[in-house]
Amino acid sequence: MKNVIRIGVALSATVSLATLSSVVGAQTNAQNYPNKPIRVIIPFAPGGSADIIGRLVTQRMSQELGQPVVAENKAGAGGAIGAAEGAHAKPDGYTLTVATVSTMAVLPACRPKDLPYNPVKDYAPVTNFANTANVIEVTNKFPAKDFNGLVEELKKNPGKYSYGSSGICSILHLFGESFKLATGTDIVHVPYKGAGPAVADAVGGQVQIMFDNLPSSIAQIQGGKLRPIAVAWDKRLDNLKDVPTLAEVGYPQLNQAVWYGLVAPAGTPKAIIAKLNAAAAAALKDPIVVKVLEEQGSSPSGNSPEDFAKEIKAQNDWAKDVVVKQKIELQ
Repeated sequence: MKNVIRIGVALSATVSLATLSSVVGAQTNAQNYPNKPIRVIIPFAPGGSADIIGRLVTQRMSQELGQPVVAENKAGAGGAIGAAEGAHAKPDGYTLTVATVSTMAVLPACRPKDLPYNPVKDYAPVTNFANTANVIEVTNKFPAKDFNGLVEELKKNPGKYSYGSSGICSILHLFGESFKLATGTDIVHVPYKGAGPAVADAVGGQVQIMFDNLPSSIAQIQGGKLRPIAVAWDKRLDNLKDVPTLAEVGYPQLNQAVWYGLVAPAGTPKAIIAKLNAAAAAALKDPIVVKVLEEQGSSPSGNSPEDFAKEIKAQNDWAKDVVVKQKIELQ
C-alpha cells in the first residue's frame, strides 16, 4: 500500500510539474509575442468587403505589433474553406482569420450538420473591426430607377433576372433570399467565390442585380458603373445621400448591417488575444483608417473580445431564425 501511495504521489508531482511547465511556457510565449510574421486568412476572394477591410486594418495592426501581418485569401464554399483552416490552426497567435457574418452565422445556419468548424467552440474572438452597410444595386441598363420600380419590374418578370453573391450560404446569398421572400419576387441566384468576382460580373452585365456589402461596390457606384437602389443602414450615408435606407422604403426587416472582425483559434492564450485586441483598437483609431472605412460606408468598432462574442451569438440567432422561418434550404 505504501508503494502505491508513493507512486501516486510521484505521479501527482510529475503531472503538477508538467502542468506548471506548460503554463509557464504559454506565459513566456505570450510575453514574447509576436516574434515572427502573423498570417491572417481572409476566407473570400480579393476585392470583396472582407478583403478590403481585413487588409486595411491588419496592415495597420502590423505597426503596433512590430511584425508583418500577411493577409492570405483562401476562398471557396462560401467562406467555409478558409474559415475551417483558421479554426483548426495552432492556437499560438500566428494564424488568425477575418470573421464575417457569413462565416460565423449564415453558414452555420445553412449547414448545421456538415460545416467543418464550429463558430463558437473553435474560435477565440479578438474584436469587431467595423460595422458595414449593405447595398442593393443594379446595372445601368436595368429598367428600374428606384426601389419600388425594382420590385415592380421583378414581379412582372419572375425568373428573368439574376443576382450575384459571394457564394452559397454567404451573407449576400441570405440577403438576396430574404429580399425575395419579403417582396414576393423571383430572382435567379448566381454564386461566386467572393463579392469581388460577383461585382465584376454585375458591371459586365452577366448578372443584373447585386445584394452587396458597400465597400466592395462603392468604387463601381461612384464610377457610375452600378446604380444603388437602397442601403441597409440606420440612416442615409453621407456619400450616397440620394439613396434611401431599406427602412425608408418600407422594409425595416431587411435593414441589417453586417460586421467584419478578427478571430483566433480556440485555446489561444488570453495574453495574446489581449495584445491583438489592443493593436486592432489602436489601428481603428488611426484617422487614415477611420477615413477609409467611413468613405466605404463602414463604422469602426474595436470592441472587446467579450462584446464581439455577444455580437457573434446575436447574428447566429438571427440567421437561424431567418432560415427556419423562411424555410430556406441551402446545400
